[in-house]
Amino acid sequence: MHSGWSKTTVAKKLNIKTVSTYANWEYSTREPDKDMLARIAELYNVTTDYLITGKEDPIKKQAEQAYNDPDFQYAMRSLNGMDQESKEEVLNFIEYVMQKQKGRKPGQRQPRNGQGKQEE
Repeated sequence: MHSGWSKTTVAKKLNIKTVSTYANWEYSTREPDKDMLARIAELYNVTTDYLITGKEDPIKKQAEQAYNDPDFQYAMRSLNGMDQESKEEVLNFIEYVMQKQKGRKPGQRQPRNGQGKQEE
């Protein structure tokens, strides 16, 4: 993790009594238990999967990008004040636009086996 924190700082933040315990985890000579792994993930704002595999969760990354998008934030604030029927209308319209963008008629399914458009 590239937080800029020293091992001593991280050990203090995790309430670890000795810096060498954290250093052993960092150098892969020992492994933290699952509870500590969860605390480390929370401290660095990553998933435990990321700590184990080194790979980012694509769904989390996509969610963060959406959350930080001003248009998404506006849409969420707008939906918050709507009744359920209005929300369903908005979601139906989004589905319509997505299908149109993909070059399909609304309700037309994606072709199977990657071959052209489905016959009507």
